[in-house]
Amino acid sequence: MQTLFLPSRLHPYFHQELLAARAAYARRDAADAFHHLERAHVLGQRWAVSHTHVHLLMLAHGLRTLNPREILGQLPRIVFGFLGSMVGQVPTGNTGGANVKAEQPMPIPEDLQQLLR
Repeated sequence: MQTLFLPSRLHPYFHQELLAARAAYARRDAADAFHHLERAHVLGQRWAVSHTHVHLLMLAHGLRTLNPREILGQLPRIVFGFLGSMVGQVPTGNTGGANVKAEQPMPIPEDLQQLLR
């Protein structure tokens, strides 16, 4: 069973990605914002609160960009992502967007691998 909360050693990196997403939205660069949400997802997916938080932000992204696929894709991910994190069943490296299968493992970028060790 996993814990609910992101370890404190990962907080600065997780929040850095969320701040980068916010800055990209301020520049009206939705694609870059989503890229940073995906990186935050990779960092936080093993812990239920951070995992769910990113899926909620991805749902907001879908609403902001009027993307029905993202909106509908995030709804089950919010519920099942939380539960999956609680029991330690998340696909390693999955970026969390509706553009990939929810159960698909993916390679983790090298810089994030180093943080997750």
